[in-house]
Formats: sequence, structure tokens, C-alpha cells
Amino acid sequence: MLDRCVAHLDMDAFYVSVELRRRPELRGRPVVVAGSGPRSVVTTASYEARRFGVGSAIPAARARRLCPEAVFLEPDFAYYRAASAEVMAIVRAHVETIEVIGLDEAYLELTGLPAPHAAMRRVAALIRVGTGLGCSIGIGPSKLVAKVASDAEKPAGFVVLTRELAYARFADSPPALIPGIGPKTAERLRALGVDTLRELAEASAEMLASQFGARLAGELRRRARFEDDASVTEDRKVISESRELTFDRDIADPAELEVVLARLVDRLCQALETQRRRGRTIAIKIRLDDFSTHTRSRTLPDAVDAADRVGPVAIDLLRGFEPPRPVRLLGVRVAGLEPASEQAEDQLVLPL
Repeated sequence: MLDRCVAHLDMDAFYVSVELRRRPELRGRPVVVAGSGPRSVVTTASYEARRFGVGSAIPAARARRLCPEAVFLEPDFAYYRAASAEVMAIVRAHVETIEVIGLDEAYLELTGLPAPHAAMRRVAALIRVGTGLGCSIGIGPSKLVAKVASDAEKPAGFVVLTRELAYARFADSPPALIPGIGPKTAERLRALGVDTLRELAEASAEMLASQFGARLAGELRRRARFEDDASVTEDRKVISESRELTFDRDIADPAELEVVLARLVDRLCQALETQRRRGRTIAIKIRLDDFSTHTRSRTLPDAVDAADRVGPVAIDLLRGFEPPRPVRLLGVRVAGLEPASEQAEDQLVLPL
């Protein structure tokens, strides 16, 4: 059996780097991609801006205070998707099995590839020459090791680790270093006195199980030891599609909320029709001004993708919820997606 070899390719400050291709005069300056609304958050910041404490997902208003000299750019996702397609086309020309997990990152199965390390250095160079964009690459015996390795020395990192080397290098790092261990889980671990990956790997299975259950406790210990056997697969089944909007001001008027929801439904259904997908479960998401988040959903007997089918259900869910406080965020989702069959499409246009 050949030793497993997996790479994780992660584009460096992707949205900012793509913007700098058409605005080269901004190179070397702190640049932040973020919306202009008072509640917008940072999408990506250049490394020059990150030195001021500006990072992804922080409020744009805070980023402006931290780095007032930064150049702020509105996100242009159509442009970013086109750039992503350029990158992934180069990768696919050199690696057979690729799992794309976003516009700016992918896992690559390298097992059996001659000289995989040299191959990945060649891919990184071709991306740089062909697109003008930089990337970091991590290589290891699993997706987990490769992912952590790619984050270790950004930008332009190239890190190769075995499982044992990964554990030795990151044993004193916080558990949140591991993908899948989010802030809430990390906080619960801290409450147990578990502050590092070494402490998590050596923690009593019984203690962890008392807080997380036996299955999750075992998985946490495995991941802390960098044990992972997940496969790299091209079949990433997207089971839902959603659209949401954070308001510049809280909205209490039900009629105004319904207008916004209808617009979100239109945007969502246009995407579904373009993708030729439809789903049976319709859900809404409401975040109130106290930051509490609520969801409501309904499953239909038939899959739908049209605004005149999704909209009435979403509006009815909103009316049934009757937000008790002003609303900060509103979203709509269609789940349980499946390909739209030609027969189903024909049926939709038949007169009743």
C-alpha cells in the first residue's frame, strides 16, 4: 500500500490579491475588502492591513478605526469566481483528484503521483505566472495535516509534515487550530482545563465524554493527535442554497421585512434556476437586535426552485414567527437540493 499523500492549496489573501491585479498601484498598501454599510464585516485584508489587527469577519467599522489609512474596496464576487476558475483550471491540469472547498482553497490527492512535492512546487509556480496570484501549500498524510500545514507559514508557505511532526510542532497550540473545533467547543474545553492540543490528546476519554458524548469525545482526541482518514473526493454534494442580509439599521415593520424577504427569494431562486437545482425544504433565518437567532422551516411534497413557489412559503413562515423585537438579519434557504429534471420543469409550465 502506497503511503498516503494529500495537499491543501490555499490562496493567499485571495480577494485582496485578485483586486490588486486590476489595481496594481495599491500594492504594498493596507487594503481591506469589505462592504460599505455600517454593519458590514471584513471579507479579506491584505497582510499589510493585518499588521494593524484587521482580519476577516471583524466589523468594517472597527477595521477603519484600527487602520484609518487602509484602502477599502467593495467585494466583487463575480470577479473572484472568475479568478478562482483560472486557478482551479491550472490545478486540474496537473492533479487528477481535487476537492474544491471554496473559491480559494482545495484538497488534492497526490498518492501515487511521482515526486508529489516537486509537482506541487510546479503548480504553485504556474499559478503565480499564469494568474499573478500567490498560494500556500501544505502536504501531509491526511487532509487534516495538510490543512494545518498550509496555514503554518502564510503567505507563500510550503510546508510538508508527517502526522508525528504535525503533533510535535503544534502540541502546545490551542485546540481551535484544528478545523472543526469552533469557538464554542474551544470554550467548553477551556472550562475543562484543556488549553492545548497536547492536553486534549491526553485528556481522559471519560471526562470528555461527560461533556461531549462518547463519539465526539473520541473524535476530538483523534484530531488532537492529527489522526484523520477522510478521503479527497470531487463529489461535494451541496444540499442547500441560501441568501441573507444584515441590515444597516434594525427593522421592526413587518411589511418592510416581507419586501426584503421577497428580494432575497428572487436572488436565491435565480441562482437555483441557473444551477438547475431545486429543493423541498424552505427555511428562513431571523436574527433579532439582541443577537438571538431563530429559524423556521417547512418541507413541501415536491421540490421547487421558482420564486412564486418559494416566496409564499417563506413569507408565511415569517408571519408565523411574528418577530417580537426589531430584526437585524434576515435570510432564506432552500434545502434538500436535487437536480431539476426536464419532466419536472415541463410540469411547472403546464396550464392548470
